[in-house]
Amino acid sequence: MDDALDLPETPQPRDTRAPAYRVLARKYRPQTFKDLRGQDALVRTLTNAITAGRVAQAFILTGVRGVGKTTTARIVARALNCIGPDGTGGMTTEPCGVCANCTAIAADRHVDVIEMDAASRTGVDDIREIIEGVRYTPVQARYKVYIIDEVHMLSRNAFNALLKTLEEPPPHVKFIFATTEIRKVPVTVLSRCQRFDLKRIEARVLHGLFTDVLAAETVVAEPDSVALIARAADGSARDGLSLLDQAIAMSATGDGPVRVETAVVQSMLGMTDRTRVIDLFAAMAKGDPTTALGILDDLIRGGGDPVAILNDLLDFTHLITRGKLLPDVLADTSLPEAERTTGKELAESLPMPVLSRVWQMLLKGVSEVQSAPRAETALEMVLIRLMHAAHLPPPGEIIAKLEKGGIPAAAGSQDAASPGRSATSARADVAPGLRPAPPAPGPAYAPTTAPAGGAPAAVSLAPLAPSAPPARAVNDTGFAATAGATDPAPDLDGPPPSPPLLDPEGEPPQLEPMPTGFRPLVTLFRDRGEPLVYDFLYRSSHLVAYQPGRIELRLDGNPPPDFVQKVMASLQDWTGHRWVVTVSGEPGDPPLRAQDRAEEEARLARARANPVVQAAMARFPDARILSVRNPLADAAALDSTGAAQQESGLDDGAVPGDGPTVPDPDELPDDADDLL
Repeated sequence: MDDALDLPETPQPRDTRAPAYRVLARKYRPQTFKDLRGQDALVRTLTNAITAGRVAQAFILTGVRGVGKTTTARIVARALNCIGPDGTGGMTTEPCGVCANCTAIAADRHVDVIEMDAASRTGVDDIREIIEGVRYTPVQARYKVYIIDEVHMLSRNAFNALLKTLEEPPPHVKFIFATTEIRKVPVTVLSRCQRFDLKRIEARVLHGLFTDVLAAETVVAEPDSVALIARAADGSARDGLSLLDQAIAMSATGDGPVRVETAVVQSMLGMTDRTRVIDLFAAMAKGDPTTALGILDDLIRGGGDPVAILNDLLDFTHLITRGKLLPDVLADTSLPEAERTTGKELAESLPMPVLSRVWQMLLKGVSEVQSAPRAETALEMVLIRLMHAAHLPPPGEIIAKLEKGGIPAAAGSQDAASPGRSATSARADVAPGLRPAPPAPGPAYAPTTAPAGGAPAAVSLAPLAPSAPPARAVNDTGFAATAGATDPAPDLDGPPPSPPLLDPEGEPPQLEPMPTGFRPLVTLFRDRGEPLVYDFLYRSSHLVAYQPGRIELRLDGNPPPDFVQKVMASLQDWTGHRWVVTVSGEPGDPPLRAQDRAEEEARLARARANPVVQAAMARFPDARILSVRNPLADAAALDSTGAAQQESGLDDGAVPGDGPTVPDPDELPDDADDLL
């Protein structure tokens, strides 16, 4: 009976499940300070502090996602609590990784290292738990470490509850905060912590990290594919390792070793072929529309995004420009071979003004492509503009030819043929400060009369006979006047004169003499009835440089509408000369109003220091000095302005009835008894 109850033992099923896969970002997380890539300043500071025993009570780590903030916090926790393989060690910059504290912290199960996610625990009650736990000594470790991730998401009350404990914690407690939004952390918290800014990891450093990971995983990858992943990571090691993990998964076929190819990475990232983009840039630089538009069609048909193509062109333009200034940039082995070779050739052949122009046109094209109904068409128009601009000379060469008079006006130009349009108004669309110098006077050319029958007119290039220049003289008013002619002679130091305009009756207008100084020029606007322009020139314009025909100013405040164009056009009409007004960033002289006030203050100071004035002020305590006049200058002014000002007895700044106006102190006697 007992034998019948003896049943055969049922075999237990074996666990045939494969071990859980760990993603590369977790598998290759740094375990020591030496493993941290691209954070040399942080590593040096923390290792020195731990070695010297000068560890602060609180740290705050800030930086973009994936640069190692939480990882650094865990390394610091292990460094503070490591006891060595034999259990007798102290704080160290090189945690052993085998002791009980190191293994428990690495496994996120140490009782004295508390990690809290502030994104999910934002209230003051969560902080109260920390405050209550701070009072107790560590159970197992040397220090009780609180790691609070995304600390900026704590509420205002939670921050306030933490302040006192954060400022004066027990000696066995350390706080380590991590955040991506440092500006959202209250200043009161920042002032209680040592701050460390973790910078973005450079692409070349990420390239080296990914190469080491691929070697450890026995995966073969094309160099260009690793460079693409390093660039797409945007300074984040975690993002880059995630992309690398994805690329390995896409390339794994189960047959033989895994090989990551560049085409696979481009397809995964939704990128266009970088080599084709470089060929597109080279075709644009040569002004070859057939090749450039053909490459663009291939990229669009291959699924390339127009905005992504423009961004690639911008990146390559930036690379070439940097390579032109710093040749070592194009020698970086982390760059793809096509970028190094073609970029070096283009950097040597393209001048800096052309690269700057390409950058500006591409940058403007991004917004056009994003807002256009058809992005492909807008991108094609941007490239056509760039290829057209490739045949244009650089701006510096155009300006040099204009200064030398090497670019004559086009024959038959409507602007040149219009007698009622001044040279200044024809240049009104040019931005201030970017206008080239006017060309030197040269022989004029006139087209012949069109033959009968509608045939096109032949253009005669025979120069017209130049007229003799009139004589010039300088009068007593500070202006350059002309003698016997209304058109002044060309000035070697200024721009050439333009022909005088005619009034409706066909007579030349009365032209003003050429101002030889800035103050006479400003006065001209007052006398000609331009109060707004005069007021801004007088009060808010700093003279940087002046010569007849050229003014360089620094402007304060908001000038009147079309201020620069108004000044040039008015001076052109009044003097018959072309004027160039540029806006500068140099400090320049003080405005005329400030100069006049300073001069008036100096005269008042001299008057107050004169013994005669002092005696008069002592005799009449309620008297005030309003202004100081020079009798000789007043007499000259009366001769030109008439008797009206003489009857008032005041200058421009005096107010009737407010007090006496005294003579210039230089004209007063030194002895008060001679007057009083």
